[in-house]
Amino acid sequence: MTTIIGSVVQAGSVLYDTPKTLEKLTDLTAKARSGKAQLVVFPEAFVGGYPKGIDFGVRLGSRSDEGRADFQRYYESAIDVPGAECDQIGEIAAGNNVYLAVGVIERDGGTLYCTVLYFSPDGRLLDKHRKLMPTALERVVWGFGDGSTLAAPKTDIGTLGGAICWENYMPQLRLSMYQKGVEFYCAPTVDDRDVWLPTMQTVALEGRCFVLSACQFMTRGHGPANFNPIQGDADDTVLIRGGSCIVSPLGKVLAGPVYGEEAILTAELDKDEIIRGKYDMDVVGHYARPDVFSLTVNEKPQRLVETE
Repeated sequence: MTTIIGSVVQAGSVLYDTPKTLEKLTDLTAKARSGKAQLVVFPEAFVGGYPKGIDFGVRLGSRSDEGRADFQRYYESAIDVPGAECDQIGEIAAGNNVYLAVGVIERDGGTLYCTVLYFSPDGRLLDKHRKLMPTALERVVWGFGDGSTLAAPKTDIGTLGGAICWENYMPQLRLSMYQKGVEFYCAPTVDDRDVWLPTMQTVALEGRCFVLSACQFMTRGHGPANFNPIQGDADDTVLIRGGSCIVSPLGKVLAGPVYGEEAILTAELDKDEIIRGKYDMDVVGHYARPDVFSLTVNEKPQRLVETE
């Protein structure tokens, strides 16, 4: 299969309401599939939410009871992997016969992780990637992933992979993805800045891969009445404005960016463009200098307690 149809979904979670968010995931996947999409990418933290604008009661040297309650509510919105909600997402992929990359908040013991789940058209969970490096206040509520989830599943349509939000500014992580032969680089995010598009163009040019970046579009109204972000309490206050895009291996913008609304962006992705691009740039092949530079990647799970 040389040419596929890829879509990115720009939408916001129903914050703190995972069942309704999964309903939204169902509807939006079906809409993407109606546009012939074979690969559908959802934003960072779509299932579980990204409560932008709250501080979880954190001050240097102290935490508040209100912040602990905020964390509990966030924890209860997260999902187990594997688990019932994970199975439901698999059913959504199978019901629409699509490859699905979905940003979720994963619950594991007492820790939350910002994770991307990859599903096949038969509903199987192919792999998952936990965000290696949460950014700023994210480190208060999310744990750190390790090298064991540097996922790059090989599929009938090509090799999937990618990085979450500001992980895309980690050159070592990008290089590890290129070494795995990623063809469809999925970049779920909540970064809605103008500079995000040129970042995605850089990744596409550097890796000679298609980049599919899905960003949330979220307003205060996506949250319940007792959600009070610093940006304001009016329901139409925009917290995350979007900016989703699809970029070709030579940096051409195929779709997007779109701001200020929910949207589904779709493009034809011809894998022959990857080979034509690597003619003059293969950063893990003929354009590499392993005699000068090297990268060591530890892909072993990092566990505190090992049982023999």
